Amino acid sequence: MKTVNITHLTSAHPRYDTRIFVKECCSLAGVEYYKVSLIVADGKGDEQKDGVEILDVGPQKGGRLSRMTDTVKRVYNRARALESDLYHFHDPELIPVALKLKKTGKKVIFDIHEDVPKQILAKPYLNGFSKQLFSALYRLYENHACAKFDALITPTPIMNRNFSKQHPRSVQVANYPILTELANTVPWQEREDRVCHVGSLAESRGVLEIIEALSISKVPLDLCGDFRPHTLEQKAKALDGWSYVIYHGFVSREEVARVLKKVKIGLVTLHPTPSYLEALPVKMFEYMAAGIPVIASDFPLYRELLAAYPCALFVDPLDPQAIAEATTELLDNQKAAEKMGEVGKEAAMSTFNWVHEEQKLLQLYQELLS
Repeated sequence: MKTVNITHLTSAHPRYDTRIFVKECCSLAGVEYYKVSLIVADGKGDEQKDGVEILDVGPQKGGRLSRMTDTVKRVYNRARALESDLYHFHDPELIPVALKLKKTGKKVIFDIHEDVPKQILAKPYLNGFSKQLFSALYRLYENHACAKFDALITPTPIMNRNFSKQHPRSVQVANYPILTELANTVPWQEREDRVCHVGSLAESRGVLEIIEALSISKVPLDLCGDFRPHTLEQKAKALDGWSYVIYHGFVSREEVARVLKKVKIGLVTLHPTPSYLEALPVKMFEYMAAGIPVIASDFPLYRELLAAYPCALFVDPLDPQAIAEATTELLDNQKAAEKMGEVGKEAAMSTFNWVHEEQKLLQLYQELLS
């Protein structure tokens, strides 16, 4: 069969991004007649990895405005030179690039990671009127552009329902974990009475409330991730609960797996922002895959999704006392906590995993390229 050239584009994500590279690009590279490239902008040079050709357009220079102009232009030039059969892009700032590629007759997929209009509504540096205006303007721009692409990919059922109204070919490909990465056979009794939080550390992701809860529960926390912004780290370290933190910083996927083998509880206490209320945080499903119970924000979507799988306690993410009490409840009832971990693991193995989502991705490509 004739080789099909596929190129993924990102101007903002790291080259080994879990969703873009590890899951999507590597899955596609496993198809014999697909040649997969990934264009990035980090200044680390070109390389061949796991069957994917990574192409670097050079480091980002300056701030966000420079990235949205100079970096985007370099991404377009590299993409255009490849003359690929299909382009799959991952950042809203690359919409102009994708529209240009579409005009040349190429097939284009927009992978919509986040609900940007709802993210704008949560920006603390904008006043109420500005939030509403910029959110509405972006929504109009995005809808206009999406209608021109060959397909859309969304990560959550709510986003997919919304975008299905704009495009007949909108497919949900959830960011569920790769089970082989998190295979865990460590017996419950050999784990320690510790909790963990994996992922970016931001105020809106509940990191300060989590640390405040430690001063109440007195339970050690394995904290994995980098602070955004970096100034938040000093604010976190000033809290009384910091003395219970084992801070790992940004860690590899392998180190995440090692941490999850040691602990008994995973925390995913995102704040109730417009975008988080409808998001599916991958760490929640990683905790489940690792066989540990979850303490999660009390969001309707989470309750609905896990209704058939009693593997989580739901709390007010803005209340450190509630987080601490849930932690204590699980550690004081070890058999129940262990059972919750087993239920979560079974749910991840049967439903919430990348194997199922990979098939949706491959089916979409087959339809577009047939």
